[in-house]
Amino acid sequence: MLTSFIPGFLLGLTLIIAIGAQNAFVLRQGLRREHVFWVCLTCGMCDALLIAAGVAGFGALAQVVPWFETVMRYGGAAFLIVYGARSALSAWRGGGALEAAEQAPVSLGRTLMVVLALTFLNPHVYLDTLVLLGSISAQYDNRLAFGSGAVLASLTFFFVLGYGARLLQPLFAKPFSWRILDALIALTMWAIAASLLYV
Repeated sequence: MLTSFIPGFLLGLTLIIAIGAQNAFVLRQGLRREHVFWVCLTCGMCDALLIAAGVAGFGALAQVVPWFETVMRYGGAAFLIVYGARSALSAWRGGGALEAAEQAPVSLGRTLMVVLALTFLNPHVYLDTLVLLGSISAQYDNRLAFGSGAVLASLTFFFVLGYGARLLQPLFAKPFSWRILDALIALTMWAIAASLLYV
């Protein structure tokens, strides 16, 4: 079992650790201490669902429905461009993030809608989970153990990122740090969007 579980865990961790739109949002929520548990749990459960589907053999979806990848690619790019623009505007104005952190938090429902959009409108998540993890899992005798390892890696990463962000709290007590974070988030969103549009 460990010969399948450990590779699944390591591959899952490798795929998710790169800074992306979803990870940037989790980091931001962790710094603001807003709905951290539910954000981390939702991200982990979404990954678990997609990993399970990939391991179960749904990696052939792109072959069965050829237009699926194109629709997800352009839809995801559009969402990331708009979300990046919002972060860029926040960076330009400055201080907005700190003021928002001191006011009433954004509702849980609205926050989770952003999490779901950042997850399911990102075509890379389908390539990583349905296609890549799904196809690699076929090489292991115990596909369930492989998938479980990848799911645990995802959950571990999101909770460490969300709650570990608090260690950076002193740094983000300064308004300028929030402006830098918002600018980095905007650039990350736009870079991902560009990679989707110019493949």
